[in-house]
Amino acid sequence: MQSSAISISPSLPHLKPLQNPSFQHRRLPPLNSFSVRPSLSSAITSVPRLTIVRSSSEEDSSFNPSRRSSRFDGLFSSPSLNFSGKRSSQDDFAVKATSSSLPESADSDEAPQTMSQTLEIGILFVLWIVINIYFNIYNKQVLKAFHYPMTVTLIQFAVGSVLVIFMWMFNLYKKPNISAGQLAAIVPLAMVHTMGNLFTNMSLGKVAVSFTHTIKAMEPFFSVLLSAAFLGEKPTPWVVLSLLPIVGGVALASVTEASFNWAGFWSAMASNVTNQSRNVLSKKVMVKKEESMDNITLFSIITVMSFILLAPVAIFTEGVKFTPTYIEAAGINVQQLYTRSLLAALCFHAYQQVSYMILQRVSPVTHSVGNCVKRVVVITSSVLFFKTPVSPINALGTGVALAGVFLYSRLKRIKPKPKAA
Repeated sequence: MQSSAISISPSLPHLKPLQNPSFQHRRLPPLNSFSVRPSLSSAITSVPRLTIVRSSSEEDSSFNPSRRSSRFDGLFSSPSLNFSGKRSSQDDFAVKATSSSLPESADSDEAPQTMSQTLEIGILFVLWIVINIYFNIYNKQVLKAFHYPMTVTLIQFAVGSVLVIFMWMFNLYKKPNISAGQLAAIVPLAMVHTMGNLFTNMSLGKVAVSFTHTIKAMEPFFSVLLSAAFLGEKPTPWVVLSLLPIVGGVALASVTEASFNWAGFWSAMASNVTNQSRNVLSKKVMVKKEESMDNITLFSIITVMSFILLAPVAIFTEGVKFTPTYIEAAGINVQQLYTRSLLAALCFHAYQQVSYMILQRVSPVTHSVGNCVKRVVVITSSVLFFKTPVSPINALGTGVALAGVFLYSRLKRIKPKPKAA
């Protein structure tokens, strides 16, 4: 296991899981008894970058996020899109959701940066990592005590929806005008977005945080597999070779994982499939251009739609379990469970917002490398905080898998030479 770039006090006991149906009373630890101290490191989750890009009738066109700053730069800020070429009423637009860990363009060179811009990017990367660490800690504590992942996921989408609606109500961001065609295109993306986050929470509730993120390092494998199967995109031999350490490392980490169980393993795998199928699906879905929509607006719409889609399913499947009466009967401190659920949901929404702010300032390749480092830091910090037992072979498997992800992100830039006629 690679050394951690942060220091976390492991002295805080976390929420105790519900083990006895007699609901014996258990108290939760105070919220302010631990600290996270970041250093200048960077690293990778698979935070999706949702965009609408101009496309020709036969092929998807490339996109170039604008470097212009917005007066809304901050926690709720979004990059603007700069479309090349002439627009006409006949232009088609593709709703695309691309994983930040999988750069699609190798031509996204970054402009020279001043010292202040470099410092700003460094601070954003650190903030991105720290918020993600807090999300994983709070989320794991909630899921260990409250064994209803659908309800937990629904709460996270609900809090995100409230924030989005707040932005729209107070004109912090322009209210979108969605046509029937755009709505029909976005619904499938919202469905797989919902499933991806649900499966991740299901895995986090069953196995250690470090193991879930190790399995999620296999996202490049599923990206290559699904793109080849459904889009006919043939990977280069170098990209295929980079997948070997990823698959081998995850396999080695799995067979030596102390918290391993099949439910947690397959839930994390299902999260990989749904997150990467979103990328494939987005290239298949086309809508007519009626009004340009930047990626943060699209993400906001998908957040609200995900809440609407998941609410009836969660209530039908798990019932209404997040009430004070039920939680007290389960012997869990109501105030602390509510507080940590709220903090986890806020962190969930915030780290994705910061991710978009970073994407506005750097190339997809740089973001991909930072995302890889972030996954390393999240795995290491969770091991330290939760005192997860890690064997040398398990640490080796995790390290090999993450090194494979880094190698993949670099080799993805290499384009095959065109064949001579």
